[in-house]
Amino acid sequence: MVSLPAGVSDLRARLGAGVFEKVAGAEGPQRRVRIHEAPGPRWFGEDRPIRAVHGDASMFVGGLRALLLQSLHPLAMAGVAGHSGYRGDPWGRLARTSYFLASTTFGPEAEARATIERIRSVHAAVRGTAPDGRPYSASDPHLLEWVHLAEIDSFLRAHSRYGTAPLDQEGRDGYVADTARIARELGVPDPPETEADLAARLEGFRPELEGTPEARSTARFLLLNPPLPLVARAPYALLAAAAVALLPRWARPPLHLPYLPLVEQTAVRAAGGLVTRGIRWVMAPPAR
Repeated sequence: MVSLPAGVSDLRARLGAGVFEKVAGAEGPQRRVRIHEAPGPRWFGEDRPIRAVHGDASMFVGGLRALLLQSLHPLAMAGVAGHSGYRGDPWGRLARTSYFLASTTFGPEAEARATIERIRSVHAAVRGTAPDGRPYSASDPHLLEWVHLAEIDSFLRAHSRYGTAPLDQEGRDGYVADTARIARELGVPDPPETEADLAARLEGFRPELEGTPEARSTARFLLLNPPLPLVARAPYALLAAAAVALLPRWARPPLHLPYLPLVEQTAVRAAGGLVTRGIRWVMAPPAR
């Protein structure tokens, strides 16, 4: 392996540390040790597809797509708007989400179970009334299923487009089956276990989805007004464009998002690959 010049290596380390701090929060280094270095059995072996997907830089694109897609369910959106604090503390929410994914995917079983219990406790307190008058609860198995479906579909599609080594059909089915283990722990009674079942479940939710004012406001915040310094706005714009391009065509009009197939298949795809490779480079561990 060719060593990087000292200046480049230092820049890479600083950029990587900055990205990691944004994603993992102030407790990130301690949590990383607890997740990756603590002894004990894991839910998933090192050869499982979930590790390949959740450990890849394509998750940055998939995570943003998941948030946009999830916002289309009015009751899920009401819970986010009323309880998550995503506008006041977006980085805190991102750190909590990344910790959940890391601990359940890579952490010891005890860490994964503790994380699940904390989330279920939080969900129990998230309830209210949506703007259309319907009650919602974050513990509702139906809403939990929607959030799960939108997440894993987004992560899988982003990995298939931008991942280091996209999975074959067996691997994609294996990924959906792996994530079903976590979904059951969270309270989803019958999660999908194949890619085909995942697609059918998503299609089944379409009559419930709509572009509410809250959903469109969330999309504007996520895509146009992220709380980032100017220097980070350009790469984030590429990330956002890549996430939008991965949304299904039917999801665009409700969020007032364009559908530009030629541009998305050329310029946006190239830009998404560029920014994903850049994230992968700065986040890579230093050569020993």
